[in-house]
Amino acid sequence: MPIPDREQQIRMAHAMLINQVVMSCSNSDGRAELESILEIAIQQGWSEMVRVIRMIVSGNRNESLLNGLDEEDTVIVRSILAGLQNPETLPDVNQQGDATQAAPGLAEMIYAASHGDAQALQAVSMMAEQMTQAPGDMGLLGGNIKRLIDGERDADLLCKGMGTSGEQLMLNLIDELNKMGLQ
Repeated sequence: MPIPDREQQIRMAHAMLINQVVMSCSNSDGRAELESILEIAIQQGWSEMVRVIRMIVSGNRNESLLNGLDEEDTVIVRSILAGLQNPETLPDVNQQGDATQAAPGLAEMIYAASHGDAQALQAVSMMAEQMTQAPGDMGLLGGNIKRLIDGERDADLLCKGMGTSGEQLMLNLIDELNKMGLQ
């Protein structure tokens, strides 16, 4: 069964976290790094998801862990649980996805964050934090999320150092944000 686009975007955006949790469950060497990621998540308001992740790392694999989580947290936790059962289901941390598919959803989150939506700001901040840990274009994009929230639209500045696919994603983001009237 194919994964719906929005769910796939969430999985891609949080691929590093999902993979780190699964790795930490089978190898305690990665737990210190995971714990530092979880501390950042708590600071960004993701305490409920962190509580559930810690339960998973402690050995709980019950589907009831999903109860009470919002849509994004549910996708992340479900992906972790599936990855523990079958590592082949884990999202690829190197996959950048289709820029035309990612731009509208990310632009909506940036737009909402720039207009005072605290939940969107927390979500996009967490996503940006994870993206900055990725190499290449994803890291550069993550580093520019705050600029986009603050209203920066200079493509030359925002695309500096990016390859073709990262540049295309950034240009699509700028275009989507401009359509929303956020200039």
